[in-house]
Amino acid sequence: MKLYSYWRSTTSYRVRIALNLKGLSYETSPVNLVTGEQRAPDYAALNPGKGVPTLVLEDGTVLTQSLAIIEYLDATVPEPPLLPKEPLMRARVQAAVQTIALDVHPVNNLKVLTYLKAQMGLTADGQLDWFHHWMTEGFAAYQALLPKGTAFSFGETPDLADICLVAQLYNAHRWGVDMSPFPRLLEIEERALSLAAFNDARPENQPDAA
Repeated sequence: MKLYSYWRSTTSYRVRIALNLKGLSYETSPVNLVTGEQRAPDYAALNPGKGVPTLVLEDGTVLTQSLAIIEYLDATVPEPPLLPKEPLMRARVQAAVQTIALDVHPVNNLKVLTYLKAQMGLTADGQLDWFHHWMTEGFAAYQALLPKGTAFSFGETPDLADICLVAQLYNAHRWGVDMSPFPRLLEIEERALSLAAFNDARPENQPDAA
């Protein structure tokens, strides 16, 4: 398999973790989002969304969007499971996943921040305030959804919620979000990053890391 990825992309980070947890080997093909490689015609033909990640399977099938890719991996490589089978718990995990992936990430990704700066005149400080606001809102909601007493977000092993959380926390640390109100999230992050599947997927451990 070939994973088109950018080292600092949180969505690529999610897929790297999932591939590692499933024990799947893959080749990384870097796409530099900062220099605009995602908009090159050849890549745009592969991924019309002009983003990362893109996963190309062994038979040439192309998958895009991190959550769709991960759910495919979970369906085709069932162990270890990344989503519970029990419907109620599955819905709870999905709610936490979507808090990060649908509420927080889309309003803080590179395309949105670039538009805010270029088309709406938002200053660098304004961008940072925007980023901090939505991250803090999202982390507060996520933490409130968690049960008590589990090692990870919803159990004793990591799942899709933990994957999304850890990837988003990378951005939070990078941009100086105050994490003091969220000790539970930091505990989960520390525990997750002690696992090779998470640690090997970290941005700084990627071949295209600056």
